[in-house]
Amino acid sequence: MASVDLKLTGGRVYLPSGPAAVDVGVSGGRIVAIGTVGDAGETIDCTGLDVLPGVIDSQVHFREPGLEAKEDLESGSRAAVLGGVTAVFEMPNTKPNTDSAEAIADKLARAKDRMWCDHAFYVGATNHNAAALAELERLPGTAGVKIFMGASTGDLLVSDDDNLARVLASGRRRVAIHAEDEFRMQERLGERIAGDPASHPVWRDDESAILATRRILRLARAARRRIHVLHVTTPAELALLGQNKDIATCEVTPQHLTLAGEDAYPRLGSYAQMNPPIRSGAHRDGLWEWLRQGVPDVLGSDHAPHTIAEKAQDYPASPSGMPGVQTLLPLMLNHVAEGRLTLQRLIDLTSAGPQRIFGIVGKGRIVPGYDADFTIVDLKAQWTIEESWLASRCGWSPFTGMALTGKPMGTIVRGNRVMWDGELAEAAIGAPVRFEAVEFG
Repeated sequence: MASVDLKLTGGRVYLPSGPAAVDVGVSGGRIVAIGTVGDAGETIDCTGLDVLPGVIDSQVHFREPGLEAKEDLESGSRAAVLGGVTAVFEMPNTKPNTDSAEAIADKLARAKDRMWCDHAFYVGATNHNAAALAELERLPGTAGVKIFMGASTGDLLVSDDDNLARVLASGRRRVAIHAEDEFRMQERLGERIAGDPASHPVWRDDESAILATRRILRLARAARRRIHVLHVTTPAELALLGQNKDIATCEVTPQHLTLAGEDAYPRLGSYAQMNPPIRSGAHRDGLWEWLRQGVPDVLGSDHAPHTIAEKAQDYPASPSGMPGVQTLLPLMLNHVAEGRLTLQRLIDLTSAGPQRIFGIVGKGRIVPGYDADFTIVDLKAQWTIEESWLASRCGWSPFTGMALTGKPMGTIVRGNRVMWDGELAEAAIGAPVRFEAVEFG
């Protein structure tokens, strides 16, 4: 009789204490043994590969319901596991918005038996649901509250201090923030140049970002509410956030760490357009400097797909956003190969960091008792991102044609091998992520 359901053997396993040549035993979807493991119902030979804790992407837009021409929960999560991602937090700007208990329940129902990875859904803050947010953030499968200070429309835009204060006063979990100042951006609409996406970061300038970040830090401190500032694009913001770590965590994205406006806009045009914008090479280098100093807490892809037809429109009619969940880990493994960060730091940004910040139950580390989520990578693989590899419904990536070193080879979710060497399992088995604040109050 097998001692465990699944055994990973032969690989270099990244434990909290560092890499080790050990077996990992899994039963009932959880890690039960680390060291020497005996007989198993299934054995995966990881010789020559590195076994990482499952990658968690805490910012994706999978567009369902209402915008399925761009993406849906199935296709977005399929892209995730092909890229080595084992869990995602999905954003509320769908049609209708995810701003009620009914909308959360609808997304969870849609995800069942269709999403390939584990998942949670943000509830969007509005000027009308502030009083209900304390209850909504405690719903099972809810990642917390998301505030759009800018870059959104209709009810999901909460731009003024009074309503922001009302939202922050309702609830206790960490609130995710899109920090761009709507008032400044409205004043600067004239900075946009028709047909020139390179004017996008001129319009949505550094000051738009830093103003919003200063405002939300002041309001959060007054409300005694922890916040998480998403997709930070300026070194000045990271300097400020580094002085407020008692109340604020923050995220950077692979695209802001990889692309520079001087090259991206001439080469990609509106395909490089996103919010907050791709900025200059000096901005990119500044983000890396603060990353080396440890200020950013997590990496998120901000996967935000649009169709080719939509992106091909002349700026500024072209929508902002780019796909990224499938390329998050490959891009960052390439940065590891080129010496910009260590693999251990990458693991903290994509696994242990999200667990720590959001209070995830049983994920983010390879530890007995935790979910058996593993991202298995070949650090030496040299390959090129090709369009045929992409699974997002939008059908494109700004990184197509890029040569990389380091590739995700396997994605295991709660002991289920959902992807191996580019091939998917027969069925999607994703389940809701659990959170301490929901499970234990």
